[in-house]
Amino acid sequence: MMGAKSPMLTVLLPCRDAAAYLPRCIAGLSRQSFSDFEVVAVDDGSTDETAELLAQWRRRDRRVRIIEQGRLGLVAALNHGLAAARGEVLARMDADDIAHPRRLEMQLALLRSGADIASCLVRCFPRSQVRLGMRRYERWLNSLVAHEQIARDLFVESPLAHPTAMLLARTLRGLGGYRDQGWPEDYDLWMRAYAAGLRFAKVPRCLYWWRERADRLSRVHGAYSPAAFRRCKVHHLKALHLCEQSVVTIWGAGKEGKALARHLRRENIAVAAFVDVDPRKIGTTVLGAPVAGVGGLTRDHYLLVAVGAHGARDEIRGYLDSRGWREPRDYRTMA
Repeated sequence: MMGAKSPMLTVLLPCRDAAAYLPRCIAGLSRQSFSDFEVVAVDDGSTDETAELLAQWRRRDRRVRIIEQGRLGLVAALNHGLAAARGEVLARMDADDIAHPRRLEMQLALLRSGADIASCLVRCFPRSQVRLGMRRYERWLNSLVAHEQIARDLFVESPLAHPTAMLLARTLRGLGGYRDQGWPEDYDLWMRAYAAGLRFAKVPRCLYWWRERADRLSRVHGAYSPAAFRRCKVHHLKALHLCEQSVVTIWGAGKEGKALARHLRRENIAVAAFVDVDPRKIGTTVLGAPVAGVGGLTRDHYLLVAVGAHGARDEIRGYLDSRGWREPRDYRTMA
């Protein structure tokens, strides 16, 4: 209502054809221990009963505001919601997920304690639909709690589940909001936030149930493909670590290393050499660059570690750290 006091927090809730899941999402928000919030629900051209369910919710709860847009996509929905948000703090949520009753309260306390972007641990559900790869990602995601852990693994994968994020609205606006660059809008945002010196943190407790679906946007849209993630990584890698360098070394001459090398070359970053532990590869060439053993590793160029084998990341980090290499000064883990 005009003239009403602005809420402390805005929950930004994009929706598209979410009628099957909205009731549980609404129930979770309705039970929040922190109550000084509004919900800005952006209906992205739904063709099911989403609009009707949102209208019913609005009639029950005056904290709910609804924005209708055509099928303009997630980034447009997020930016429309951001423009309309009245809260000092912004919390993301997806319409098919469920929030713990203390989610907003506990993440807000973390934000007030010094974090610039506050998140939490997640539980993917229904478990019967959560495949092995997603279970591994969930474990990795939940292992990153402190800023130092999140920043260290920033170039491995997206270290925060986007719908768990909470930050000041002015912070997000100051970063330029969301961008549609043909790669994941959330990963791009974390990269820009890190480059701006912002600090991440997570409440070390599961406060968010993250729905796994075969038709989830991150599974079916090209902007979330492995190639799109690599383009995003290389774009930000150049700005953060390679601004004065045009040559790198890649540890890993397998699938991950070769894919990374191809993306680097498109951005005019040359690969001087690959490093690998496989004796069958040592002494050969990959994409025109020689493959050396670990003993041939030098500090001539910035090192990118691109080995996707389970457990290899920690082993390589341990080896490099024991020899005085420091991440991200001397190298970055990319897989």
